[in-house]
Amino acid sequence: MLIQSVSLAGALMILAGFSMQQWGRWKADDAVYLWVNLLGAGVLTVVAWIESQWGFLLMESVWTAVSAYSLVKRART
Repeated sequence: MLIQSVSLAGALMILAGFSMQQWGRWKADDAVYLWVNLLGAGVLTVVAWIESQWGFLLMESVWTAVSAYSLVKRART
């Protein structure tokens, strides 16, 4: 039950960021958008690892890495 709650929280973070970006409230390079994606994908990466869901692990770990790279790139500019 706990893992499902954590998984839902991670998914909601990603969906909230995506929705805000689609509605024009956040830009794809806004810090808040990138942080929401990083945290949500990071949570889902851990869940995928615990649950041995390898395809999901690949997708979420790449999502986390891209978000982290984008935050570092943003901080340097």
